[in-house]
Amino acid sequence: MRVSQRPRRGLFSIQGACLTKPRVKICCIGCIEEAQLAVRYGASAIGLVSAMPSGLGPITEELITQIAATVPQAVSTFLLTCKQTPEEVIDQQRRTKVSTLQLVDSFPVDGYEVLRRELPGIRIVQVIHVRDDRSVDEAIMIAPHVDALLLDSGNPTLTVKELGGTGRVHDWNISRKIREVVPVPVFLAGGLKPENVREAVEQVHPYAVDICSGVRTNGKLDEEKLSRFFAALK
Repeated sequence: MRVSQRPRRGLFSIQGACLTKPRVKICCIGCIEEAQLAVRYGASAIGLVSAMPSGLGPITEELITQIAATVPQAVSTFLLTCKQTPEEVIDQQRRTKVSTLQLVDSFPVDGYEVLRRELPGIRIVQVIHVRDDRSVDEAIMIAPHVDALLLDSGNPTLTVKELGGTGRVHDWNISRKIREVVPVPVFLAGGLKPENVREAVEQVHPYAVDICSGVRTNGKLDEEKLSRFFAALK
């Protein structure tokens, strides 16, 4: 049974734009209260992490569903998934009812069209783990098939894959190259925090920034850090 869902427009209303002030996605949301805090400070999207081989923030699909249902229509709900087949990803979206799929591992190119067909109105964001200039070629190949790219600092080649939440900064020069050559919005992630986000934005000019550990203390969303992060973007 196909499930049609009205897309949330807040985060993707200006396709491919390079904004003076980037939009903000707060990731690794762990409860309804954290989602409400992120939205109150101005997040355009929240990230909900499903089961992962490593990294911060995984929560149950039941909790993801509960949190997503409370988020205002103008705020995008991202499901971070490491599933690598369209069928598995489709099943996750239909269970959780999120508005956006964030594919954190490699995905078959022909699988994107399956997602489009079976999940009309659901946005697709592919993560590119930036390690060297080969990431530019990967981004160019994938960009025509997705709504946006998210540039992170993982390493999917390790025995235990790193697919996000590392807290590491990657080479922003490569990220800028990717942003310059792809026709879709680019999200910048990886080691961002209040102290470096302004420099990152000035160097890369991303459509949006994505932060997890940089606004947390002992794993919990820290309002003081969140406030400083948004202030740094003004």
